Amino acid sequence: MKKKMLLVFSVVVSAAALFYVPAKADGIIIPEPPICDPCPIPSPMSQLEIRYHHVTVTIEDQIATTYIDQVFYNPNDWDVEGVYVFPIPVDAAVSDFILWMDGKPVQGEILDADQARQTYEEIVSTLRDPALLEYADMGALKASVFPIPPMDERRIELEYTQALTAENGLVRYIYPLGTEKFSIEPLENVSITVNVTAKQPIRAVYSPSHPISISRESDYQILAGYEEQDVLPDQDFALFYSIGESEAFHLMTFRDPSDPKDPDGFFLLLLAPAIKESVRAIPKDVLIVLDRSGSMEGEKFEQAQQAVRYILNKLNPEDRFNLVTFSTAVEMYANDLQPVSEEDDAVHWLNRLRAEGSTDINRALLEAAYLVDSERPTYLIFLTDGLPTVGEVESEKIIANLNESSPGNLSLFAFGVGYDVDTYLLDSLAQAHHGSSTYVVPGEPLDEILSAFYNKISAPVLTDLQLDFDDLVTADIYPHPLPDLFIGSQIAVVGRYRQGGTFDVMLSGLVNGSRQNFVYPDQEFEEGSPDLEGSIRSLPSLWAMRKIGYLLQQVRLIGPDREIIDEIVRLSIRYGIVTPYTSYLVTEPLPLGAEEQERIASEEFNKFNDQATLPTFGRKAVEEAEGQSSLANADAVASAPVEALGKVRTIGSHTFILSDRVWIDTMYDPDQMEVIE
Repeated sequence: MKKKMLLVFSVVVSAAALFYVPAKADGIIIPEPPICDPCPIPSPMSQLEIRYHHVTVTIEDQIATTYIDQVFYNPNDWDVEGVYVFPIPVDAAVSDFILWMDGKPVQGEILDADQARQTYEEIVSTLRDPALLEYADMGALKASVFPIPPMDERRIELEYTQALTAENGLVRYIYPLGTEKFSIEPLENVSITVNVTAKQPIRAVYSPSHPISISRESDYQILAGYEEQDVLPDQDFALFYSIGESEAFHLMTFRDPSDPKDPDGFFLLLLAPAIKESVRAIPKDVLIVLDRSGSMEGEKFEQAQQAVRYILNKLNPEDRFNLVTFSTAVEMYANDLQPVSEEDDAVHWLNRLRAEGSTDINRALLEAAYLVDSERPTYLIFLTDGLPTVGEVESEKIIANLNESSPGNLSLFAFGVGYDVDTYLLDSLAQAHHGSSTYVVPGEPLDEILSAFYNKISAPVLTDLQLDFDDLVTADIYPHPLPDLFIGSQIAVVGRYRQGGTFDVMLSGLVNGSRQNFVYPDQEFEEGSPDLEGSIRSLPSLWAMRKIGYLLQQVRLIGPDREIIDEIVRLSIRYGIVTPYTSYLVTEPLPLGAEEQERIASEEFNKFNDQATLPTFGRKAVEEAEGQSSLANADAVASAPVEALGKVRTIGSHTFILSDRVWIDTMYDPDQMEVIE
């Protein structure tokens, strides 16, 4: 008993420390006690909903102007009034605050870190809610909010300017976005739009915190956007970008020296090719293998034809191509690879095709593999909407046949249209040939998706990538294998490292058939990251997401393996990754020690064994394939499900779960505690 009580005490201390880590949040209204007598007394922090939260950011030469538009809604039968508090990042040089409420200017008070801490502590002592202590050590903007009538709204707008800083060659912008504790319901809509302009070319653009879309308006301007509906944002929005003429190679590292069970560090590498006239795309070969069986008839085939026409029109001058179509029989546009000058004739041939017959996938892929030139990078775009029905129909044999027939320079990109596709076949082909699989569900525009994909791979500059870390011991590097590098694209590589220190990192790849090496000297891998507040503290979770996604794909494609299942369970609990496949954090009783994890792993192993006989086609199979691919290729930590937001907190490499009003570190195992006399 003494052992257990000692452990609970240590866990409570850890939870208290959790709330003192500055986690920055967007503007919030701290309500006063309800203005009614008598009336029900709700939890003071749950009196208001946030209808929407829109942020527009303009960054010109590292000067950022942020405009915020929020609407707070009072769903109660009484007035709600309070104090609006907007935490200011501790390292932000903020000026020119402007605050409006319902379109009218409001006088706000800017508090320094000491004044803000006193304000937060006063609120916490009144509300007995420790969550606000996350904002300690930060400044704040504070303003009174007039009463919000029942079933009414209050619109708050805020604009401020700040000078941005750079770290490790990257300009960093952070926007406080953490409303899950202060809205009763998920936000109907949250969006952040960032317009960046610079006098030098903008290179790598990356958000480790949120999935963003990036539009390159020119070499000197980019638009980055994030938007979600019905969501409770649980972390700050972070955007990094680099400027300059040279190729981008940026390293970010994170290491928690206080973790004795897992002291290895985490790293993130951003790779982006140079954007200049002297950089020429490597001549490539493009093979399009197109399903024209009867099930493709109608809009699907018309959209596929439109996408193929687009690809042919976008080929580079020194590229070559060929078209392979298949139904009951296989038909090729030409017997060998053709120069770009044959585009018009190929389009006429394509336009005459009709969708009819069965589906001979095996022969179509073998005919395409026969055309591959081992001296040039070759991209095979394979599109189908069904299962193999003639010729070889066994997925395992189709995969083996292509593996035996194609050289190592072939990259295969599979597109499954609809739900009647063999996800096992498409994913296995893509994984074996350095590519990816994409699923186009009913209602999605096939032509737009395929065209957008080709834009990303149209101009390769480095293929068959390899990384060498000198004497640094590294492990679990994702994506695996590394994809090719294209003009206008970037690769985010995550992994683990053993010891810290300064090391040379070498990136190598093929350029026109010859291997070239690029050495980046004196890259520093941190010995320790004592300040867990940094903008890269989500790096452990990002790494864990990618590894879990990769392992789930292995289980689905290769079959259940107990060691892999054990690792999936351990990583999910350790790093707070809540997915449809790893929901133990919100469904299992706590704490989740070694015995509990062993039980969960056994149950999951049996579940995967039962699922091994399920069909690899159909809506469920497609959704599962998409979900696992999203995890394995995540560029940002996905938002946790709504049911997990009030229960799970991740700080650096530590995950805490709320149980009976106590935050418990998932590293806590009651069976392994030592008694201290």
